[in-house]
Amino acid sequence: MRSAESLRYNLTMPRLPIAVVLLASSMTWAQTPRADLEGAQLGVAAEHLQQGKAEQAIRECKAVLATNPRSAPAHMLLGLAYRAQGSDMIGMAKAELHEALDLNPDLLWARFYLARFYLDQGLNEKAQEELERGLKQSPGAPPFLSLLGEVRRELGDPAASVELNRKALEADANTMTPVHYFLALAYLDLKQEPAAMAEFETAIHSPDVTPEMYTALASLYIKKQQFAAAEDLCRKAIALDRSQPDAYLNLARIYNAQHASDKALEAVRAALPEGKPVPASGYYQILQADLAVERGAAYTAKKMYDQAIEQYARALDFDPQRAVIHRRLAQLYLQKGDPARAALHTKEADKLEKGQR
Repeated sequence: MRSAESLRYNLTMPRLPIAVVLLASSMTWAQTPRADLEGAQLGVAAEHLQQGKAEQAIRECKAVLATNPRSAPAHMLLGLAYRAQGSDMIGMAKAELHEALDLNPDLLWARFYLARFYLDQGLNEKAQEELERGLKQSPGAPPFLSLLGEVRRELGDPAASVELNRKALEADANTMTPVHYFLALAYLDLKQEPAAMAEFETAIHSPDVTPEMYTALASLYIKKQQFAAAEDLCRKAIALDRSQPDAYLNLARIYNAQHASDKALEAVRAALPEGKPVPASGYYQILQADLAVERGAAYTAKKMYDQAIEQYARALDFDPQRAVIHRRLAQLYLQKGDPARAALHTKEADKLEKGQR
């Protein structure tokens, strides 16, 4: 189960305590009026960042760097502020974190966020390297253990992810909301759905809940045909962020399962509004395939077979390895009295299913 690129950014950005910023600043030089002023400015920058005011945080950081270009904490906060402005600023954000670590290799949080940026970009080995260096510096640090667990899951070792995240919980059982989410993902990879559901349930009852947590749990409820509970979770996700397409996709699945075809089509339209740019990424390829499948199901229920065929063909353009779509196309061509095309799609489905065994 994988969500949009913003997922891990939202989940793994623990609030940077003002005390951490002030401590990092005080390490730059002995306490002086100038150091006190820098610490105060960085404290204000951190508060702006926590409140989602990236531009104000950038101004404060640049004011510090104008008088002290070698302030590692200022470079670190500037990098986080750039990242908060969106993925277009990721290059500048990483450059500032590298600068912070060049100036002060012991700046633990800068290493953590750099690792997270690498993970966002799929550079898992680099992320692992940074996290392991951080754990040598601060053994047992829960955020490092947890994020390293997610890295190991991405590298194909969900069992290691469970172990590392359990260690993170042992160290800090109360404030580590991302741990429960990452544990749930690892349990899903291990085909342990009851354990995954329990971890998702814990995560959504945290004050730090994200839309992705709601939609992930909703997906499991849909599989169990608990449609009312799943719809409620989707509505909660949308209330937090109306731009998250996964919640609308789940709504479409719920409505199609309940034979509410028009509502399903409406949910699909809301997932990716017409005219909205679609990033060229693996996530959005799969998303567009999923949305086309739900359109196809809705049109099939409305006996609009030509439109359904068009949508299923579109889904295969995005993801050609789905045997179930070929099965549906075979059924539709039989409905239309075209057994030759139905046979072609049945043959393709058989071949795909055989290869997946």
